[in-house]
Formats: sequence, structure tokens, C-alpha cells
Amino acid sequence: MATLDYQHILSLARQLEWQEQLHLLEALARVIRSDVTPTPASSIMELEGLGQEIWQGIDIAQYIHEERASWDG
Repeated sequence: MATLDYQHILSLARQLEWQEQLHLLEALARVIRSDVTPTPASSIMELEGLGQEIWQGIDIAQYIHEERASWDG
């Protein structure tokens, strides 16, 4: 942020009543916390079981055999 923007915002904040300044401070703290709080890393294990209904009734070994056979020509 440019220094002039910062100074302008600060001068506007000083014009607020003290209660409004506190509300502004709390709102800024929430913004900063959400920006710096890292999101937890996802695990590949969260995908376990996803789409399992697609494979119901299919012989997996046969499917793999047919798939590999299609690679050859």
C-alpha cells in the first residue's frame, strides 16, 4: 500500500468516535487473522471411497486385464 493511502486511511480513522475505532480495529484484526491463518493441508486419504458406486458389480481384475489389453492395439 502506498504511504499516502495509509496516511489517508489513518486520518479517516482518527475522525471516528472511539467506539467506531474499536469496531474498526476488531474488523481489521479479523481480516488479518484470516489472511495469515494457514488452511490445514488436505490429505489424499480424504478421497478414500469416493466414487465407489461406479465400481459395484465390476470384476476389477477383469477390468484391468481388458484395459491393459487395449493399450497394445
